[in-house]
Amino acid sequence: MRKLLTLAMIGAAGFVSACQTVEYGGPVAVAPPAGAAEGQWVGTDGVAVSTFNNGNFASNATDTNAKLAEGTYRYTDPRTVAITFTSLIRQTVVQANCAVVSQAQMNCTSSSGAQFSLLRRAASTV
Repeated sequence: MRKLLTLAMIGAAGFVSACQTVEYGGPVAVAPPAGAAEGQWVGTDGVAVSTFNNGNFASNATDTNAKLAEGTYRYTDPRTVAITFTSLIRQTVVQANCAVVSQAQMNCTSSSGAQFSLLRRAASTV
């Protein structure tokens, strides 16, 4: 009976590990927590509003609403967002990784080492 129980546990462990097998060949998309980055975020400097919408990224000036940047983003794990965007003013491509530290804040580091934070913008009640 003990051997049967041991074999059953080994078989169950093998089945579970087989269900988690990942094919090698590149990064695996990981589902984010619900709404982790989706929505509008304001930089702590107050200069721009950044919008994360279904893989598309855009940043607009808070005073004129002029588009400052556009690009894409993807989740590299449930709480990390990789952004690649073009600065429309400087005509340069920028990459940044952002850690979603709470539902209200992301801390980011660009490929050049610049650090910045984004705060979730409250939904307008117009």
